[in-house]
Amino acid sequence: MDHDQQQLENALQAAQMYYYQNLPMKRIAAELQVSHSTISRLLTWARNEGLIEIRINDVRRRASPLEEVIKLHFKLKEVKVVPVAEIAGESVWQDRVARVAANYLSQIMEPYTVLGVSVSQMVNHISACLTPKSLVNAHVVQLNGGNYVPGPGREHSGNLIAHIASNYEARGHLFSVPSFFDFPETKQVLWRESSIKRILDLQNRSDVILFSPESLDSNTNHFYGEPAALSACNAVGLIANILIDCDGRHENIPLNQQACGPDLSLFSQVDRAICAVSGTDKLDCLLGALRGKYLTDLIIDEPTARRLVESFSTH
Repeated sequence: MDHDQQQLENALQAAQMYYYQNLPMKRIAAELQVSHSTISRLLTWARNEGLIEIRINDVRRRASPLEEVIKLHFKLKEVKVVPVAEIAGESVWQDRVARVAANYLSQIMEPYTVLGVSVSQMVNHISACLTPKSLVNAHVVQLNGGNYVPGPGREHSGNLIAHIASNYEARGHLFSVPSFFDFPETKQVLWRESSIKRILDLQNRSDVILFSPESLDSNTNHFYGEPAALSACNAVGLIANILIDCDGRHENIPLNQQACGPDLSLFSQVDRAICAVSGTDKLDCLLGALRGKYLTDLIIDEPTARRLVESFSTH
């Protein structure tokens, strides 16, 4: 038996003794004749490899009051408000949301699923938190153009799509176009190419979409030209490179003719459009996405969720 197979056998044995037989780690270590730290490492490895799935059965059988208010107001399928102290700071909020979103996505993903992925900083965090799950004939397709993930680090978007695809043993499909074209005519010509049409067709066959709304910032100005042109369109943020206004409209924004992202009507047609969001600076764009009905499922940190409820309950 090689080393990898032996580690798998040991991890499974330790996990069964710990979770099924409810034995303490010291007892397991004594029976397997290894150290306490070895058992701890085996259990951590088993969780990271997807051998262990932890579920919490909420005996209340109903959403929290905060979740219920958001779910009913916007008629969503599912809302998960991630408990986190406001004092913890936005980096901690984002990390907690990413972990919950990664677990939720893996529950949703099934064989033959086509997952459309909007490249963003939050989705990049979610990708890092995924645990392996083997799916038959699943596909992961990039929805928005651009070579790099927005935000610090500038990881290549191809690596993000490849990592998510590998996690599910799925086939990854890159959308190898710029985020934004200088001329709408260039986009129109490229969209007639067979290689691009193949990706566009696969995008339109998405069963599940994973995305995060993005606020307008200096990086956005870089892609969309002069700040004056951006402010003139009354945009509040982006979804998959597509600018939206406060009501979620995008058709009336001329700059979108040059943006490399999907028609947002796709988000309203899929079985699940999972939106993961963290940070109060995303609220305006999130509200636009909710009003435009671009999501079915929302995963959000508690401080941002409270401000979201305040924003519509006071009007």
